[in-house]
Amino acid sequence: MPLWLREYSWRQSGAAVYLSLSVRGLRVTAANIFCTERYLKVSIPPFLFEAILYAAIDETNSTAKIGNGIVFFTLYKKEVAMWESLTVVNANKEELQHLRENAVLKAHEKAKEETEAKKVLKQEHKKYALEATMKLEEAERKRIEDLKEQERQKVSEELELWRSQQKDAEKQKRVQKEGERYEEVEQLKEKKKEKINKTRIPNEEIPKTKLKPTKGRGSCSIFSENLKEEQLPAPRPAGTIKISFTSRVFPTALRESRVAEEEEWLQKQAEARRTISADLSELEDLKEEEKNPDWLKDKGNKMFATGNYLAAVNAYNLAIRLNNKLPLPYLNRAACHLKLRNLHKAIEDSSKALELLTPPVPDNETARVKAYVRRGTAFCQLELYTEGLQDYEAALKIDPKNKAIEKDAEKIRHTIQGTVQKS
Repeated sequence: MPLWLREYSWRQSGAAVYLSLSVRGLRVTAANIFCTERYLKVSIPPFLFEAILYAAIDETNSTAKIGNGIVFFTLYKKEVAMWESLTVVNANKEELQHLRENAVLKAHEKAKEETEAKKVLKQEHKKYALEATMKLEEAERKRIEDLKEQERQKVSEELELWRSQQKDAEKQKRVQKEGERYEEVEQLKEKKKEKINKTRIPNEEIPKTKLKPTKGRGSCSIFSENLKEEQLPAPRPAGTIKISFTSRVFPTALRESRVAEEEEWLQKQAEARRTISADLSELEDLKEEEKNPDWLKDKGNKMFATGNYLAAVNAYNLAIRLNNKLPLPYLNRAACHLKLRNLHKAIEDSSKALELLTPPVPDNETARVKAYVRRGTAFCQLELYTEGLQDYEAALKIDPKNKAIEKDAEKIRHTIQGTVQKS
Protein backbone atom coordinates (compact mmCIF):
# COMPACT_ATOMS: atom_id res chain seq x y z
CA MET A 1 0.00 0.00 0.00
CA PRO A 2 1.41 3.45 -0.89
CA LEU A 3 1.71 6.14 1.78
CA TRP A 4 -0.03 9.38 0.80
CA LEU A 5 1.85 12.67 1.05
CA ARG A 6 -0.49 15.10 2.81
CA GLU A 7 1.84 18.04 3.44
CA TYR A 8 1.30 20.58 0.67
CA SER A 9 0.19 24.16 0.23
CA TRP A 10 -1.16 26.03 -2.75
CA ARG A 11 -2.11 29.46 -3.91
CA GLN A 12 -3.42 30.82 -7.17
CA SER A 13 -3.75 33.80 -9.46
CA GLY A 14 -6.02 34.31 -12.42
CA ALA A 15 -3.55 32.67 -14.78
CA ALA A 16 -1.60 30.13 -12.69
CA VAL A 17 -1.67 27.82 -9.67
CA TYR A 18 1.38 27.54 -7.39
CA LEU A 19 1.66 24.23 -5.53
CA SER A 20 4.33 23.46 -2.94
CA LEU A 21 4.82 19.79 -1.92
CA SER A 22 7.08 18.89 1.01
CA VAL A 23 9.36 15.85 0.31
CA ARG A 24 12.05 16.20 2.98
CA GLY A 25 14.42 13.28 3.12
CA LEU A 26 13.28 11.97 -0.27
CA ARG A 27 15.19 12.08 -3.56
CA VAL A 28 12.96 13.38 -6.37
CA THR A 29 13.80 13.41 -10.07
CA ALA A 30 11.86 14.35 -13.18
CA ALA A 31 11.02 10.68 -13.72
CA ASN A 32 8.97 10.67 -10.49
CA ILE A 33 6.56 13.36 -11.77
CA PHE A 34 3.64 12.74 -14.14
CA CYS A 35 1.38 15.60 -15.22
CA THR A 36 -1.47 16.00 -17.73
CA GLU A 37 -4.29 18.54 -18.20
CA ARG A 38 -6.36 17.35 -15.21
CA TYR A 39 -4.05 14.90 -13.43
CA LEU A 40 -0.91 15.38 -11.31
CA LYS A 41 1.04 12.52 -9.76
CA VAL A 42 4.30 12.39 -7.77
CA SER A 43 5.45 8.80 -7.12
CA ILE A 44 8.39 8.29 -4.72
CA PRO A 45 8.04 4.71 -3.47
CA PRO A 46 6.59 4.03 -1.02
CA PHE A 47 5.12 7.57 -0.99
CA LEU A 48 2.53 8.86 -3.42
CA PHE A 49 0.86 12.20 -4.13
CA GLU A 50 -2.08 12.34 -6.51
CA ALA A 51 -4.41 15.19 -7.48
CA ILE A 52 -7.35 15.35 -9.89
CA LEU A 53 -7.21 19.08 -10.70
CA TYR A 54 -10.22 21.33 -10.57
CA ALA A 55 -9.80 22.52 -14.18
CA ALA A 56 -7.52 22.00 -17.18
CA ILE A 57 -3.93 23.32 -17.19
CA ASP A 58 -1.27 23.81 -19.87
CA GLU A 59 1.05 20.90 -19.06
CA THR A 60 3.56 21.91 -21.77
CA ASN A 61 4.44 25.28 -20.22
CA SER A 62 3.95 24.24 -16.60
CA THR A 63 7.16 23.71 -14.61
CA ALA A 64 8.40 21.86 -11.51
CA LYS A 65 11.41 22.93 -9.46
CA ILE A 66 13.06 20.58 -6.96
CA GLY A 67 15.24 21.80 -4.12
CA ASN A 68 15.64 22.03 -0.35
CA GLY A 69 13.20 19.15 0.23
CA ILE A 70 10.36 20.92 -1.65
CA VAL A 71 8.85 20.36 -5.10
CA PHE A 72 7.40 23.67 -6.34
CA PHE A 73 4.90 23.40 -9.21
CA THR A 74 3.88 26.33 -11.42
CA LEU A 75 0.71 25.21 -13.23
CA TYR A 76 -0.58 27.59 -15.91
CA LYS A 77 -4.35 27.58 -16.41
CA LYS A 78 -5.83 27.13 -19.85
CA GLU A 79 -8.63 29.55 -18.99
CA VAL A 80 -8.17 32.58 -16.77
CA ALA A 81 -10.41 31.97 -13.74
CA MET A 82 -10.24 31.50 -9.98
CA TRP A 83 -10.59 27.91 -8.76
CA GLU A 84 -12.75 27.05 -5.80
CA SER A 85 -10.31 24.31 -4.78
CA LEU A 86 -7.18 22.58 -6.01
CA THR A 87 -8.83 19.22 -6.72
CA VAL A 88 -12.23 17.98 -7.75
CA VAL A 89 -14.63 17.94 -4.80
CA ASN A 90 -17.42 15.39 -4.17
CA ALA A 91 -16.33 12.96 -6.89
CA ASN A 92 -16.89 9.25 -6.41
CA LYS A 93 -14.28 6.55 -7.03
CA GLU A 94 -15.62 5.66 -10.48
CA GLU A 95 -15.33 9.26 -11.72
CA LEU A 96 -11.83 9.58 -10.26
CA GLN A 97 -10.81 6.28 -11.86
CA HIS A 98 -12.23 7.44 -15.20
CA LEU A 99 -10.37 10.75 -15.01
CA ARG A 100 -7.15 8.95 -14.07
CA GLU A 101 -7.40 6.45 -16.95
CA ASN A 102 -8.33 9.20 -19.39
CA ALA A 103 -5.26 11.22 -18.30
CA VAL A 104 -2.92 8.24 -18.75
CA LEU A 105 -4.46 7.47 -22.17
CA LYS A 106 -3.97 11.07 -23.33
CA ALA A 107 -0.38 11.00 -22.07
CA HIS A 108 0.30 7.84 -24.11
CA GLU A 109 -1.26 9.39 -27.21
CA LYS A 110 0.77 12.56 -26.78
CA ALA A 111 3.99 10.56 -26.35
CA LYS A 112 3.16 8.61 -29.50
CA GLU A 113 2.52 11.82 -31.44
CA GLU A 114 5.81 13.30 -30.21
CA THR A 115 7.64 10.12 -31.29
CA GLU A 116 6.07 10.29 -34.74
CA ALA A 117 6.87 14.00 -35.02
CA LYS A 118 10.46 13.29 -34.02
CA LYS A 119 10.72 10.60 -36.71
CA VAL A 120 9.33 12.99 -39.32
CA LEU A 121 11.75 15.71 -38.20
CA LYS A 122 14.65 13.26 -38.39
CA GLN A 123 13.63 12.26 -41.91
CA GLU A 124 13.44 15.93 -42.89
CA HIS A 125 16.92 16.52 -41.47
CA LYS A 126 18.26 13.54 -43.41
CA LYS A 127 16.57 14.82 -46.56
CA TYR A 128 18.01 18.30 -46.02
CA ALA A 129 21.49 16.88 -45.46
CA LEU A 130 21.18 14.75 -48.61
CA GLU A 131 20.00 17.71 -50.67
CA ALA A 132 22.82 19.88 -49.33
CA THR A 133 25.36 17.16 -50.17
CA MET A 134 23.91 16.77 -53.67
CA LYS A 135 24.09 20.53 -54.25
CA LEU A 136 27.71 20.60 -53.13
CA GLU A 137 28.56 17.65 -55.38
CA GLU A 138 26.74 19.28 -58.30
CA ALA A 139 28.61 22.55 -57.77
CA GLU A 140 31.92 20.65 -57.58
CA ARG A 141 31.06 18.70 -60.72
CA LYS A 142 30.20 21.91 -62.54
CA ARG A 143 33.45 23.50 -61.40
CA ILE A 144 35.44 20.53 -62.70
CA GLU A 145 33.57 20.62 -66.02
CA ASP A 146 34.27 24.35 -66.34
CA LEU A 147 37.97 23.73 -65.68
CA LYS A 148 37.98 20.97 -68.30
CA GLU A 149 36.25 23.25 -70.81
CA GLN A 150 38.72 26.06 -70.14
CA GLU A 151 41.63 23.65 -70.56
CA ARG A 152 40.09 22.29 -73.77
CA GLN A 153 39.70 25.80 -75.18
CA LYS A 154 43.25 26.68 -74.18
CA VAL A 155 44.63 23.57 -75.92
CA SER A 156 42.52 24.30 -79.02
CA GLU A 157 43.84 27.84 -79.19
CA GLU A 158 47.43 26.63 -78.81
CA LEU A 159 46.86 24.01 -81.53
CA GLU A 160 45.44 26.61 -83.92
CA LEU A 161 48.37 28.91 -83.20
CA TRP A 162 50.81 26.06 -83.88
CA ARG A 163 49.07 25.21 -87.16
CA SER A 164 49.19 28.82 -88.32
CA GLN A 165 52.89 28.99 -87.44
CA GLN A 166 53.51 25.77 -89.37
CA LYS A 167 51.67 27.15 -92.40
CA ASP A 168 53.71 30.36 -92.28
CA ALA A 169 56.94 28.36 -91.99
CA GLU A 170 55.98 26.13 -94.96
CA LYS A 171 55.04 29.15 -97.03
CA GLN A 172 58.36 30.80 -96.22
CA LYS A 173 60.24 27.61 -97.17
CA ARG A 174 58.28 27.37 -100.43
CA VAL A 175 59.14 30.94 -101.35
CA GLN A 176 62.79 30.30 -100.49
CA LYS A 177 62.85 27.15 -102.65
CA GLU A 178 61.29 28.99 -105.58
CA GLY A 179 63.95 31.68 -105.26
CA GLU A 180 66.70 29.05 -105.22
CA ARG A 181 65.23 27.32 -108.28
CA TYR A 182 65.06 30.62 -110.12
CA GLU A 183 68.73 31.25 -109.34
CA GLU A 184 69.63 27.72 -110.57
CA VAL A 185 67.75 28.28 -113.84
CA GLU A 186 69.53 31.58 -114.40
CA GLN A 187 72.90 29.94 -113.75
CA LEU A 188 72.05 27.16 -116.20
CA LYS A 189 71.13 29.73 -118.84
CA GLU A 190 74.44 31.50 -118.31
CA LYS A 191 76.31 28.18 -118.66
CA LYS A 192 74.44 27.42 -121.91
CA LYS A 193 75.42 30.74 -123.38
CA GLU A 194 79.06 30.18 -122.43
CA LYS A 195 79.09 26.69 -124.00
CA ILE A 196 77.50 27.98 -127.22
CA ASN A 197 80.05 30.75 -127.48
CA LYS A 198 82.91 28.27 -127.00
CA THR A 199 81.67 25.88 -129.78
CA ARG A 200 81.66 28.65 -132.41
CA ILE A 201 84.86 29.01 -134.60
CA PRO A 202 85.62 32.65 -135.38
CA ASN A 203 86.83 32.52 -139.12
CA GLU A 204 85.77 35.25 -141.57
CA GLU A 205 86.95 33.33 -144.78
CA ILE A 206 84.90 30.20 -144.25
CA PRO A 207 81.23 30.78 -144.80
CA LYS A 208 79.01 30.37 -141.88
CA THR A 209 76.98 27.16 -141.92
CA LYS A 210 74.40 25.90 -139.62
CA LEU A 211 75.35 23.06 -137.38
CA LYS A 212 73.00 20.18 -137.71
CA PRO A 213 72.75 17.69 -134.87
CA THR A 214 73.77 14.20 -135.89
CA LYS A 215 71.23 11.52 -135.56
CA GLY A 216 72.14 8.18 -134.15
CA ARG A 217 72.54 6.11 -131.07
CA GLY A 218 75.64 7.84 -129.85
CA SER A 219 74.54 11.30 -130.68
CA CYS A 220 73.67 13.68 -127.88
CA SER A 221 72.73 17.28 -127.39
CA ILE A 222 73.85 19.74 -124.79
CA PHE A 223 70.41 21.34 -124.70
CA SER A 224 68.64 18.03 -124.07
CA GLU A 225 70.89 17.26 -121.10
CA ASN A 226 70.31 20.71 -119.68
CA LEU A 227 66.57 20.27 -120.08
CA LYS A 228 66.69 16.97 -118.20
CA GLU A 229 68.53 18.65 -115.37
CA GLU A 230 65.88 21.36 -115.18
CA GLN A 231 63.04 18.86 -114.95
CA LEU A 232 64.52 17.02 -111.92
CA PRO A 233 62.65 18.03 -108.66
CA ALA A 234 64.56 19.36 -105.69
CA PRO A 235 65.23 16.90 -102.82
CA ARG A 236 62.68 16.91 -100.02
CA PRO A 237 63.98 18.78 -96.92
CA ALA A 238 64.59 16.83 -93.68
CA GLY A 239 62.80 17.91 -90.48
CA THR A 240 62.69 17.00 -86.78
CA ILE A 241 59.55 16.60 -84.66
CA LYS A 242 60.05 17.22 -80.95
CA ILE A 243 57.75 15.39 -78.49
CA SER A 244 57.65 16.37 -74.80
CA PHE A 245 55.81 14.50 -72.05
CA THR A 246 54.37 16.19 -68.95
CA SER A 247 55.70 14.71 -65.71
CA ARG A 248 52.93 13.32 -63.47
CA VAL A 249 52.84 12.62 -59.74
CA PHE A 250 50.08 10.02 -60.05
CA PRO A 251 50.75 6.74 -61.88
CA THR A 252 47.43 6.79 -63.77
CA ALA A 253 47.21 7.92 -67.36
CA LEU A 254 46.03 11.48 -67.98
CA ARG A 255 42.91 10.32 -69.84
CA GLU A 256 41.84 8.26 -66.78
CA SER A 257 42.62 10.88 -64.12
CA ARG A 258 40.77 13.87 -62.68
CA VAL A 259 43.27 16.68 -62.87
CA ALA A 260 41.39 19.25 -60.76
CA GLU A 261 40.83 16.86 -57.86
CA GLU A 262 44.45 15.67 -57.98
CA GLU A 263 45.73 19.24 -57.89
CA GLU A 264 43.46 20.03 -54.95
CA TRP A 265 44.71 16.93 -53.11
CA LEU A 266 48.34 17.88 -53.77
CA GLN A 267 47.67 21.43 -52.53
CA LYS A 268 46.14 20.12 -49.30
CA GLN A 269 49.05 17.71 -48.79
CA ALA A 270 51.55 20.52 -49.28
CA GLU A 271 49.65 22.71 -46.81
CA ALA A 272 49.60 19.89 -44.25
CA ARG A 273 53.34 19.31 -44.70
CA ARG A 274 54.02 23.02 -44.25
CA THR A 275 51.93 23.01 -41.07
CA ILE A 276 53.72 19.97 -39.64
CA SER A 277 57.19 21.24 -40.58
CA ALA A 278 56.47 24.81 -39.39
CA ASP A 279 58.55 24.25 -36.27
CA LEU A 280 60.67 21.12 -36.61
CA SER A 281 62.50 21.82 -33.39
CA GLU A 282 59.31 21.02 -31.46
CA LEU A 283 57.94 18.18 -33.61
CA GLU A 284 61.08 16.18 -34.43
CA ASP A 285 61.09 14.50 -30.98
CA LEU A 286 57.45 13.36 -31.19
CA LYS A 287 56.44 9.79 -31.86
CA GLU A 288 54.31 8.88 -34.87
CA GLU A 289 51.12 8.49 -32.81
CA GLU A 290 51.78 11.86 -31.15
CA LYS A 291 51.54 13.49 -34.60
CA ASN A 292 47.96 12.19 -35.00
CA PRO A 293 45.31 14.85 -34.08
CA ASP A 294 42.75 12.18 -33.05
CA TRP A 295 45.26 10.52 -30.70
CA LEU A 296 46.09 13.92 -29.16
CA LYS A 297 42.36 14.68 -28.71
CA ASP A 298 41.84 11.39 -26.84
CA LYS A 299 44.93 12.12 -24.74
CA GLY A 300 43.54 15.55 -23.85
CA ASN A 301 40.21 13.97 -22.87
CA LYS A 302 42.00 11.62 -20.46
CA MET A 303 43.93 14.53 -18.93
CA PHE A 304 40.69 16.50 -18.53
CA ALA A 305 39.02 13.54 -16.79
CA THR A 306 41.87 13.42 -14.23
CA GLY A 307 41.66 17.18 -13.61
CA ASN A 308 44.98 18.05 -15.29
CA TYR A 309 43.52 20.91 -17.35
CA LEU A 310 46.82 22.54 -18.37
CA ALA A 311 48.13 19.27 -19.84
CA ALA A 312 44.81 18.81 -21.66
CA VAL A 313 45.11 22.32 -23.12
CA ASN A 314 48.63 21.52 -24.37
CA ALA A 315 47.39 18.33 -26.06
CA TYR A 316 44.50 20.17 -27.74
CA ASN A 317 46.87 22.97 -28.84
CA LEU A 318 49.13 20.51 -30.66
CA ALA A 319 46.13 18.73 -32.22
CA ILE A 320 44.86 22.07 -33.57
CA ARG A 321 48.32 22.93 -34.92
CA LEU A 322 48.38 19.64 -36.82
CA ASN A 323 44.80 20.02 -38.15
CA ASN A 324 42.83 23.22 -37.56
CA LYS A 325 39.72 21.96 -39.38
CA LEU A 326 38.49 19.62 -36.59
CA PRO A 327 35.81 21.16 -34.31
CA LEU A 328 36.16 18.79 -31.32
CA PRO A 329 39.65 19.95 -30.15
CA TYR A 330 38.34 23.56 -30.05
CA LEU A 331 35.21 22.42 -28.17
CA ASN A 332 37.17 20.42 -25.58
CA ARG A 333 39.75 23.18 -25.15
CA ALA A 334 36.87 25.59 -24.40
CA ALA A 335 35.85 23.28 -21.51
CA CYS A 336 39.43 23.40 -20.16
CA HIS A 337 39.48 27.21 -20.36
CA LEU A 338 36.20 27.32 -18.42
CA LYS A 339 37.78 25.25 -15.66
CA LEU A 340 40.87 27.52 -15.68
CA ARG A 341 38.72 30.69 -15.72
CA ASN A 342 40.12 31.77 -19.11
CA LEU A 343 36.67 32.99 -20.11
CA HIS A 344 37.56 35.01 -23.21
CA LYS A 345 39.51 32.08 -24.65
CA ALA A 346 36.59 29.77 -23.89
CA ILE A 347 34.30 32.08 -25.89
CA GLU A 348 36.74 32.15 -28.82
CA ASP A 349 37.12 28.35 -28.93
CA SER A 350 33.36 27.77 -28.66
CA SER A 351 32.72 30.23 -31.50
CA LYS A 352 35.37 28.53 -33.66
CA ALA A 353 33.80 25.11 -32.97
CA LEU A 354 30.36 26.42 -34.00
CA GLU A 355 31.90 27.84 -37.16
CA LEU A 356 33.33 24.41 -38.08
CA LEU A 357 30.10 22.51 -37.15
CA THR A 358 28.40 23.37 -40.43
CA PRO A 359 26.04 22.51 -41.98
CA PRO A 360 23.80 21.85 -38.94
CA VAL A 361 22.70 18.21 -39.17
CA PRO A 362 21.42 15.69 -36.57
CA ASP A 363 24.86 14.05 -36.32
CA ASN A 364 26.46 17.19 -34.82
CA GLU A 365 23.52 18.26 -32.61
CA THR A 366 25.24 17.18 -29.37
CA ALA A 367 28.45 19.06 -30.23
CA ARG A 368 26.53 22.23 -31.14
CA VAL A 369 24.55 22.09 -27.87
CA LYS A 370 27.81 21.78 -25.89
CA ALA A 371 29.36 24.70 -27.78
CA TYR A 372 26.36 26.98 -27.10
CA VAL A 373 26.21 25.98 -23.41
CA ARG A 374 29.95 26.51 -22.84
CA ARG A 375 29.95 29.88 -24.56
CA GLY A 376 26.80 30.89 -22.67
CA THR A 377 28.39 29.84 -19.38
CA ALA A 378 31.48 31.95 -20.14
CA PHE A 379 29.27 34.96 -20.98
CA CYS A 380 27.34 34.58 -17.72
CA GLN A 381 30.57 34.33 -15.68
CA LEU A 382 31.63 37.58 -17.35
CA GLU A 383 28.21 38.99 -16.25
CA LEU A 384 27.08 39.29 -19.88
CA TYR A 385 23.77 37.63 -19.05
CA THR A 386 21.90 38.70 -22.20
CA GLU A 387 24.45 37.07 -24.52
CA GLY A 388 24.56 34.00 -22.27
CA LEU A 389 20.76 33.67 -22.35
CA GLN A 390 20.81 33.85 -26.16
CA ASP A 391 23.26 30.91 -26.33
CA TYR A 392 21.20 28.86 -23.84
CA GLU A 393 18.03 29.51 -25.86
CA ALA A 394 19.86 28.44 -29.02
CA ALA A 395 20.86 25.20 -27.27
CA LEU A 396 17.23 24.65 -26.18
CA LYS A 397 16.06 25.02 -29.78
CA ILE A 398 18.34 22.14 -30.72
CA ASP A 399 17.52 19.99 -27.64
CA PRO A 400 14.18 21.21 -26.19
CA LYS A 401 13.89 18.17 -23.83
CA ASN A 402 17.06 18.99 -21.89
CA LYS A 403 15.74 19.97 -18.45
CA ALA A 404 19.19 20.96 -17.10
CA ILE A 405 19.68 23.58 -19.82
CA GLU A 406 16.11 24.81 -19.33
CA LYS A 407 16.71 25.14 -15.58
CA ASP A 408 19.94 27.12 -16.11
CA ALA A 409 18.20 29.37 -18.66
CA GLU A 410 15.44 30.07 -16.12
CA LYS A 411 18.06 31.04 -13.50
CA ILE A 412 19.66 33.44 -16.00
CA ARG A 413 16.25 35.02 -16.69
CA HIS A 414 15.67 35.55 -12.96
CA THR A 415 19.15 37.06 -12.66
CA ILE A 416 18.45 39.46 -15.54
CA GLN A 417 15.10 40.44 -13.98
CA GLY A 418 16.76 41.05 -10.61
CA THR A 419 19.46 43.19 -12.22
CA VAL A 420 16.83 45.25 -14.04
CA GLN A 421 14.83 45.79 -10.86
CA LYS A 422 17.94 46.89 -8.91
CA SER A 423 18.87 49.36 -11.63
